[in-house]
Amino acid sequence: MSLQLLLATSNKGKLQEFQEALSSLDIELVSATEKGVTRFPEEQGSSYAENALLKAGYAALATGLPSIADDSGLEVAALDGSPGIYSARFGGDLSNGERIAYLLNKMREVPRGARSARFVCAIVLATPSGQIKTFEGECAGEILEGPRGEGGFGYDPIFFSPELNKTFAEASKEEKRRVSHRGRALKQFLDWALTPTAKRTMKDTLVPAEDDY
Repeated sequence: MSLQLLLATSNKGKLQEFQEALSSLDIELVSATEKGVTRFPEEQGSSYAENALLKAGYAALATGLPSIADDSGLEVAALDGSPGIYSARFGGDLSNGERIAYLLNKMREVPRGARSARFVCAIVLATPSGQIKTFEGECAGEILEGPRGEGGFGYDPIFFSPELNKTFAEASKEEKRRVSHRGRALKQFLDWALTPTAKRTMKDTLVPAEDDY
């Protein structure tokens, strides 16, 4: 029996990424938009996990479906961990390119060898009955002095991954998923979802897809 799990996002690209990563599970991953949820609470949490829970918990209560959501950010050592949970809003209402320029400007005096950074991601599963499960991943790298690559999004063009020997914007989707913060958090979720305990939990809490009624 196919089970529905809702992804608390209106981002089609993120939905596709999650669907591809979780394709081995007997789960129908649906978007919040499909279920009529187009707005989420303001991200006022003090951590990635809290912000993800705000979205997943809201979606689970609004739709009656177990829901997952993620929150992530870039933490730069030379900026005392900023922008962190404010990564998407760093510098105000800016485009991706403007936000990259804003960050690089703040780091213009930081020499090579002192530009370490990491991406961090938290994925939270919340069910209508109040069960919560958190999965976290991170990846280390460094901030370049200028962008490289045409792919990815956000800060990807300036985040150099030593594991890949290239920026995330230069990496293929498969390469990035293998080492990225979100990819590692998704791998944790996938590993948990395949355990007998998780399977029992999912069967107890997931709502059957409409075709199975």
